[in-house]
Amino acid sequence: MSPALVFLAGMGASARGWAAQEKAFCKSRRVYCWNAPGYGGTPLPADPSFSGYAAHLARDMSEAGIDRAVLVGHSFGAMVAQQMAADIPERLAGLVLAATSPAFGNKDGAFQKQFVEERVKPLDEGRTMSEMADAMIAASTGRQPDRDGLALARRCMSEVPAETYRAITALITTFDQRANLGHIAVPTLVMAGELDRIAPAPMMRRMASLIPAARFVEIANSGHLIPFEQPAAFNAALCDFLKEIDDE
Repeated sequence: MSPALVFLAGMGASARGWAAQEKAFCKSRRVYCWNAPGYGGTPLPADPSFSGYAAHLARDMSEAGIDRAVLVGHSFGAMVAQQMAADIPERLAGLVLAATSPAFGNKDGAFQKQFVEERVKPLDEGRTMSEMADAMIAASTGRQPDRDGLALARRCMSEVPAETYRAITALITTFDQRANLGHIAVPTLVMAGELDRIAPAPMMRRMASLIPAARFVEIANSGHLIPFEQPAAFNAALCDFLKEIDDE
């Protein structure tokens, strides 16, 4: 039986952001779109951590009747997937790491501080997530994005609680799984957007080279929001990868 697909969204989205992928794959295998704590009406942990999110994901998978799965993560969601690969690798049948990074560097570094300040400043000035969505999505996209996909991205981001957005922005700066890349033992697809300035394709290509069973795919014209911007290309790359897993 083909392994289930578990989709993990980025920090500006929720489970509903995977609508195009759920529609494409639900007829061929079990699909579970996960809401990380703090998203989709779930409570934000008092002290968020990547290990805590990985443990929560494992519990939610068990409650959904899923033992092992291919984790498909985008951005922050792919960081949670990497943490799962380090902490609870027996639950993985494969990994898809899209528009992400194996580390964010020193959380107290100048770049990291600037990253947090730029993203929370509009909230400090009294703007809502809905008011922030258009500018942030425009800054993250490449050429010829899918209009329906971007509309969905905007709706998803507008629904993220400001408290959650602040917490995850700070949490991302603590992430570092570089030491575990060489220990990832499941088939892995590393997917980058050609025009992504947040998780640049050259960096992701190097990341893929450090994972023993990884292949690298670059999605033409896409910026950071690959599943929203280029859903057909994203789904095609995922479909090809799943065929390889099913054939093993």
